[in-house]
Amino acid sequence: MTLFLLIVLAGLSALIAYVSLQPNTFRIARSAVIDAPPERIYPLINDLHHWERWSPWSKLDPAQIVAYDGSPLGAGAVMSWSGNSKVGAGKMKIAESSQNERIRIKIQFLKPMKAIHDVQFDLKPIDETRTEVVWTMSGKNEFMAKAVHAFMNMDRAVGGQFEQGLANLKTLVEAPAEA
Repeated sequence: MTLFLLIVLAGLSALIAYVSLQPNTFRIARSAVIDAPPERIYPLINDLHHWERWSPWSKLDPAQIVAYDGSPLGAGAVMSWSGNSKVGAGKMKIAESSQNERIRIKIQFLKPMKAIHDVQFDLKPIDETRTEVVWTMSGKNEFMAKAVHAFMNMDRAVGGQFEQGLANLKTLVEAPAEA
């Protein structure tokens, strides 16, 4: 019995050491080229009321509750949500908005896990008719986040959702204008 406990303790110690050695920070980024100038893309990101039109999470729970507060758009705009286990609950606030260039957002997840991260959208003109949109999320990894990251590829999981959101945004922006 003592040998068994020693083996279990050694395994648990090794697991804790492995998780502790995971990076203290993370960064996930994806980009897409959209056939439009920044001024056609920027309003769809800078006004949180438009996010349900392209966000990959809006389709995961059509019954989720979304509320807006603060400024109607740009710096100070706030959106909170509460939904099923796929979307969880949280709140995001636009912290900085540079016209047609950059939007910085502070996002706070409340469920399924508590976390606060930084999100950024950079709009980089390629020429007069095309823009590269870069969507980034970064933050600190506390012990529980390190444990999740150690056994689940968060870059692939969240990055895949960013890719879907950028594809949705591209489709929305590039769609022919309705008469």
